[in-house]
Amino acid sequence: MKKILVTGAHGQVGTELNFLSSLLENLSFTFVDRVALDITDFDAVTKFLSNGNFGVLINCAAYTTVDKAESEAELAFKINADGVGILAKTCKDFHCKFIHISTDFIFDGNTSIPLLEDQSTNPLSVYGASKLAGEKLALENNPDTIIIRTSWVYSSFGNNFVKTILKLCKERESLNIIYDQIGTPTYARDLAAAILKIVQQETWKPGVYNYSNEGVASWYDFAIAVRDMAGLKTKLSPIETSQYPTPAVRPKYSVLNKKKIKEAFGFEIPYWRDSLHKCMGLINL
Repeated sequence: MKKILVTGAHGQVGTELNFLSSLLENLSFTFVDRVALDITDFDAVTKFLSNGNFGVLINCAAYTTVDKAESEAELAFKINADGVGILAKTCKDFHCKFIHISTDFIFDGNTSIPLLEDQSTNPLSVYGASKLAGEKLALENNPDTIIIRTSWVYSSFGNNFVKTILKLCKERESLNIIYDQIGTPTYARDLAAAILKIVQQETWKPGVYNYSNEGVASWYDFAIAVRDMAGLKTKLSPIETSQYPTPAVRPKYSVLNKKKIKEAFGFEIPYWRDSLHKCMGLINL
């Protein structure tokens, strides 16, 4: 039975992997958080993998507080770059396959065409720069790595845009939502299911892949869908990014082209509104 180690167990994707893993009988899973395993501690990672005989490590651990990273760059790079490099190298040493989750924030958004995996990168934030550094270290330390770039992740677990909009719509009569940042929401359960399909493939296909749900949306579109599916009446008004400044700069356009991952692994990817509807059914409204 193939043994799978998942780091970042309490994050959105890690939690969804934990849920879906209970439905699989041919894989054995170990889930760890930062208390059980500090991914930035080389000796700790080496000891953990040497005792585990793992076939695949799925890294869901990350520093994800985008705006706070602007003032905590050292910590963001330690987790998102150094830690990833340690995991990749150790996986190579112990003949363990490595899957790492990255982000659309490695791009600057100066395009209007869905982004391919080989598109030039130019992160606008500390968070994006730290994630890009992690990608590079993963590929340098372990050529057998699979990197999955995703965007706008949400779930019925944890804190995310969907839950924030639901909360604010219940508290306020009106909200302003940015309409000029374009991307695609990604349901963490869909991403987790895709990762598990990759793990179960007979042939390992290393490289960089994009994964998000299908379709295109602005944050305003996303918020409207959340509000309407919840049956709420809050007035939502579209605003420009310049009207809501944040410490970290976001890419204006980060729609991901998923052709490569669909062809490599035979995926059918759900439309974002359909997946949002499923997730909303699991949230206590």
